[in-house]
Amino acid sequence: MQPVSVIVTVLNEVEEMGRLVPSLLGQVPPPAEVVIVDGGSTDGTWERLVDEARRHPNLAPIRDLSCNLKLCAGPISRGRNVAIAAAHSSIVACADAGCTYAPDWLARITAPLLAGTAQYALGGACLDPADPTVWDLASAHFFGVKLSPSAPTKSCTARSMVFTKELWQRIGGFPESVFYGEDTLFDLEARRLTQPAFVERAKALYRPQYTFRSACRQLASYAISDGILGVRRARLYRNAARCMVQLLGLLSPLWFVVLAGSSRSAGWRPLLPLVAVLGLEAWFAFHPDWRLLVRCGPRALLARFVFSILVPWIVAVNRIRGSLTGKFQTNRQNG
Repeated sequence: MQPVSVIVTVLNEVEEMGRLVPSLLGQVPPPAEVVIVDGGSTDGTWERLVDEARRHPNLAPIRDLSCNLKLCAGPISRGRNVAIAAAHSSIVACADAGCTYAPDWLARITAPLLAGTAQYALGGACLDPADPTVWDLASAHFFGVKLSPSAPTKSCTARSMVFTKELWQRIGGFPESVFYGEDTLFDLEARRLTQPAFVERAKALYRPQYTFRSACRQLASYAISDGILGVRRARLYRNAARCMVQLLGLLSPLWFVVLAGSSRSAGWRPLLPLVAVLGLEAWFAFHPDWRLLVRCGPRALLARFVFSILVPWIVAVNRIRGSLTGKFQTNRQNG
C-alpha cells in the first residue's frame, strides 16, 4: 500500500458509490486508506458505505452531520477538512463523487510528492468516455474539463489533487465559509506557499451528465461564486468584452444600412461585422479541442457553438450578480 490517504466528501450520492468506491480501492498500488465523509445522506449512501467497509478494511467511512449546508456555510470544505484531520497519512489525495479513477491515477499524481520534489500536485479532469451527453461535450472546455486523458491541463479542481498534510495545516484547511470555489481559494493559498506540480495522465474521469439547463446552471453557480469571492476578475472582463463584441456584431448591419441610406447600395457589407463575430465565436468554441470534438458528430459541434455564444453572458451577468447579492446557489443534494 502507498503511504497515502484518499479523501472524499459525499451527500446523497448512492448512485455514484458503485463506481467511485471500487475505482479508489482498485488503485495499484492501493492507498493506505480511503476516508469518505458523509454529511447526512438520506438516500442510502451511508448504508452503502458501511456495507463496503465491512469488506474493505482500508475504507473508513465517517458520518458527520455538521458537513451539511443546514449547519455549515461550506459543507464541502468542512467534509474535506474532517476527512483530512482523520487521515493517518502525511500525504493526502482528494477525489470526488461523480468521478472514477484509472488504476494508476494515485501512483501518478502522488509521484512528485513521494519523490520529494513537490508538496502539492494537480491532475485535472477529463470527461469519462463511457457515455457523455451532448451537453457534457459542449460545456467541457468552459469548466476546465478535457476531452482526452492525455491533454495538458493546469486545472486546480479538487477532483484530482494531492498535497502534504503539513501544507494543508499551514494553509488552514479548505475555507468553510464558502459553498463553491473552495478548491480555487485553497489553490491560491497553496501556490502562495509552494509551486504545484502538474501531473500528466492523472485526471479524474468526470461524468456530469449535463442537460442544457443543468450545464448553464452550473456555469452560473461558478460565476456567482467568483463574484462573491472576488476572484478571477480577468475572466469577468474577458467575457464582458465578448458580450460587447457580440452586440456590436448584431447591431452593425442595422447601423450600416442607416448610415449608407440604402440597403441595396450597401450590398453584403452590412453583414461583414456579424460574419467576423461569428468567426471569432467559432474560434472560442473550437480552438481548444476541435480535433477530438469533431469525432463526436455534428450535434456535439452545434451544441458547443451554441453554448460558447451563451458563455460570456452567463459568466458576466452572474459574476456581477454574485458580487452584488453575496448569495451562493446551492446544489441538488443540499437543496
